[in-house]
Amino acid sequence: MPLRLLSVTFDAHDPARLARFWAALLGRTVVEDAGGALLPGDDTQVGLRFAPGGAEMVRPNRIHLHLTSASPADQQQTVATVLRLGGDHLDVGQRPEEGHVVLADPEGYELCVIEAGNNYLAGCGLFGEVACDGTREVGLFWSAALGWPLVWDQNEETAIQSPHGGTKVAWGGPPVAPKVGRNRQRFDLAPTGGDQQAEVDRLVALGATRLETGADGAVVLADPDGNEFTVSRT
Repeated sequence: MPLRLLSVTFDAHDPARLARFWAALLGRTVVEDAGGALLPGDDTQVGLRFAPGGAEMVRPNRIHLHLTSASPADQQQTVATVLRLGGDHLDVGQRPEEGHVVLADPEGYELCVIEAGNNYLAGCGLFGEVACDGTREVGLFWSAALGWPLVWDQNEETAIQSPHGGTKVAWGGPPVAPKVGRNRQRFDLAPTGGDQQAEVDRLVALGATRLETGADGAVVLADPDGNEFTVSRT
C-alpha cells in the first residue's frame, strides 16, 4: 500500500522562525510537534516541517521550492513578501532574461517565484513544486513508493503529482551534484495502513537502503540516489 508524504522536512538553526516565515508566505498554520514545527499539507498541497539541526549548509541544496504566480503583479507581490518576511535575493547564476526570481528564505534555503503563464505548473496552487536534484531512477522510485503517477518523463527529467493534483515533486536529471554528508532536507513518510515494517520491506524491494531506526521509532532509509528519508511508525 503506498505511503503518505507527511512533509518535506528542513533542518534549521531556528526552526520556529523558519516555520513562521513559510506559514506567512503560504497562508498556513504552524503546528508544534515532536519533530519540530509542522505546516500541515492536504491532498493537494505538500506539508512542510522545520526541525532543529545545526549542520552547516552546503550549496547547492538537493531540494528547493517553487511558488507560482497568477500575474506579473502577483509575482512582484510574492517577491516583496519574501523580502519583508526576512528572505533575500540569491544569485545562483540565473540569466537576466529568465522570468523566475531566485530568493533565499531566512535560513538560506533557495526558493524560486515562477513567472505568470508557466503552463507546466498551471493549476498546482501557490506551492507549485518541490524541485529536487536527482536521477530519472529516483523519480520512478518515488512514483512507486507514493503511488503518485508520473506527469513528466522527458530527457531524464521526471515529475510526479498526487492523484488529487496540486504540488508536483520533480527531479532534474543528470548531472547530479555529489552528495556531501547527510542531507539537511528529507521526505518524512507515514504508512497509510499502519504497517511500518511491511512498507519498509516494500521500499527496500523498490531500491531503497535501510540505514537505521531512530529513537522515535522512525526508520531511516536512503533512496536510490542516496538521499535519506524516514518512515514513521504511524
